[in-house]
Amino acid sequence: MTQEYVAPRALMILGPTASGKTALSLSLARALPVEIISVDSALIYRGMDIGSAKPDARERSVCPHHLIDICDIGQVYSAANFRDDALALIDEIASRGNVPLIVGGTMLYAKALREGIDELPSTDPAVRERVMTQGAASGWPAMHERLMRVDPVTAQRLAPGDSQRIARALEVFEMTGRPLSSFHRGDKRPDPSIVTVGLVPGERARLHDMIGKRFDQMLEQGFLEEVRGLMRRDDFLRDSPSMRCVGYRQAIDYVMGEVDYEGFVAAAKAATRQLAKRQMTWLRSMQEVTIMDPYADLDACRDRLEAMARLILEARHAA
Repeated sequence: MTQEYVAPRALMILGPTASGKTALSLSLARALPVEIISVDSALIYRGMDIGSAKPDARERSVCPHHLIDICDIGQVYSAANFRDDALALIDEIASRGNVPLIVGGTMLYAKALREGIDELPSTDPAVRERVMTQGAASGWPAMHERLMRVDPVTAQRLAPGDSQRIARALEVFEMTGRPLSSFHRGDKRPDPSIVTVGLVPGERARLHDMIGKRFDQMLEQGFLEEVRGLMRRDDFLRDSPSMRCVGYRQAIDYVMGEVDYEGFVAAAKAATRQLAKRQMTWLRSMQEVTIMDPYADLDACRDRLEAMARLILEARHAA
């Protein structure tokens, strides 16, 4: 059976940290009428600028940027929130005759946009508080072991220290008697109108070197001063989603005196490398994604992305 043709309406560029997403997206913005939608769970927070590698004013002046600086650090912004906002923005940007260019590395957000959201039970504050209290008392690795007994599918994809997601999975199990994984729908096909490119650097050593150099640059730019300022805010919560972002949680450990400076830097760089590995693993497993190596031939990547964006413009004009 022939699959029905669906006209492309947006271009998504996903990739691990330090893979060159920002440079490629700005190159496209200089050549074509695009507006960038950030798919990054750290860039949404006001005040988290240096540690999130947020595009600066000069970069953001190249074209309109969306879903950056939309939340305070004490707020929660979910994948469902992102999907709703991104879908509305795609329509708005297209109505202005521009190409929606979705750029970032938060794969959970990207998956929600491309495949939809599973219908999950709403949060029960009492159950949530009880689970969080138990986690604080026994430690999250122990809670992870508990989750492994009742929902091994979910536990296997979570790190033992991922308190937010472990707590949510246990909360759902306590509320419903069903594992969180049982609520996930089966074979979900990605939205074919969102053309997706995955930047996967082939030179792992080069990627790790780039990650290390970029973190050193963040420190020189005043990353620790930024974190200290965030910790003085009334809405600062150490276990909030914003402060669980890679780099920030390790910096908080250092500022709190729980690790020395060398240990902090080593832990932050290691956590960033692990994040990049997870991002690339997720990209390789996603359906209907064109994989490119930005380290092998950056010009070729730029040319292919520009051709994809032009096809979206042509499809809209032909409609």
